[in-house]
Amino acid sequence: MNTENAAPSLGFGDLREGSGYVSAGRTVTETDIQNFAGLSGDFNPLHTDEEWVRANTPYRGRIAHGLLVLAMSSGMRTPGYDDMDVRAYLSETRDMKAPTYPGDTITVVNTVSALRPSKSAQGHGIVTFTVEVTNQRGEVVQSGTDVLLIGPGSSRQPSPPS
Repeated sequence: MNTENAAPSLGFGDLREGSGYVSAGRTVTETDIQNFAGLSGDFNPLHTDEEWVRANTPYRGRIAHGLLVLAMSSGMRTPGYDDMDVRAYLSETRDMKAPTYPGDTITVVNTVSALRPSKSAQGHGIVTFTVEVTNQRGEVVQSGTDVLLIGPGSSRQPSPPS
């Protein structure tokens, strides 16, 4: 792999507790829910049967799979995580706080909540991010943590293409 033209990346030493970013919004669609049901094999009526949901649950209609929202929010972290020298994704936890309905627009807020230098690799460290996924009404629909191994990064300016 040619890294000659690689963009600079944030390393462990560049990160500060309390820093973070907010993603762009993403609207959850009926098609997203149908496709995820097919992909995962989870055809629970909570996600697939509007009439059943209205008759048997407190929800106003079908809801998105919690793991669908997790997967979407995981992808929405970029470009924030893409700007870092991520060496390994160590863990991810989520609590489902409120339902996400078709048509809801979710946003992800990631905040550095803990930094621990590596004992074995100089310049590397374990970073814990607090994650909140909110809908367009500002309600938290999921919350949790991501733990990543971050390398030393690169402050080298990229070379011009040849």
